Amino acid sequence: MDDQASILKMVGRMLNRMGYETEFAIDGTEAIEKYRDKYQSLNSFDLVFLDLTIPGGMGGAKTLIELLKIDPNVKAVVSSGYSNDPIMSNFEDYGFCGVVPKPYTKDQLSDALNKIFGKKG
Repeated sequence: MDDQASILKMVGRMLNRMGYETEFAIDGTEAIEKYRDKYQSLNSFDLVFLDLTIPGGMGGAKTLIELLKIDPNVKAVVSSGYSNDPIMSNFEDYGFCGVVPKPYTKDQLSDALNKIFGKKG
């Protein structure tokens, strides 16, 4: 989930090249709807990336609260260009399993995924 189409496109390309399937949302409301639909179809997402700040929309922290109501085992990564936000430094306290500060590279994204899924890089 990100409000910037260019970021969604770039991250989608990186994840696809790493062998992951992707779906996108531009705000929290859309992310929650897509997650609920997948969860109810018994084909849940393995991981969600949530942008912390969505101008005029629901950001990552509030979105995660709602996702946890749907699925208490949801795995979510927080991402933001605002590195001074306390959620970025204490992401686990807010229910996130990983953090990727913007801007990030394919290697940084891969490292975060490897930590979450327990793979050796």
